[in-house]
Amino acid sequence: MNKEQEHNFITLLEKHQNIVHKVCRLYTNNKDAHNDLFQEITIQLWKAFPKFRGDAKFSTWMYRVSLNTAITLYRKSKRSISTQDFDGVAFKIKAEHYDDTEEEQLKTLYKAIHQLNDIEKALVFLYLEDKDYKEISKTLGISEVNARVKMNRIKTKLRTILNP
Repeated sequence: MNKEQEHNFITLLEKHQNIVHKVCRLYTNNKDAHNDLFQEITIQLWKAFPKFRGDAKFSTWMYRVSLNTAITLYRKSKRSISTQDFDGVAFKIKAEHYDDTEEEQLKTLYKAIHQLNDIEKALVFLYLEDKDYKEISKTLGISEVNARVKMNRIKTKLRTILNP
């Protein structure tokens, strides 16, 4: 990779790094695992960057590489020792009049999403990121119709999980 490509990669990574952090949050449950996954995704993005042709938006390509890396590592890690939940060790200071309703709803939603399979998690993640079905289908390598059908099934599944 030449200096110009290196500079472009760093600039684009810095601009879109929140994508990687969101993927890490979806597939990890503690800070160390998050940092490890972030590093692994960054390495995979670096290795794959010379092959990035620009056919899709950089962010779409970044979602695809990030999700594929996370899913691959997540499947390998199922055989490892489980870790303590991140929220159980995080220290939080709440203001006296802080309404945590939205935060609690998000935690509940994330717990439900963690019960989905790898592909379902990725699809929900992209949906929650306000990606249209065309971009979701490109990112996940499925048809638009398949993405819509899967999303409708996932919504039903999440309703069942959230309202037993």
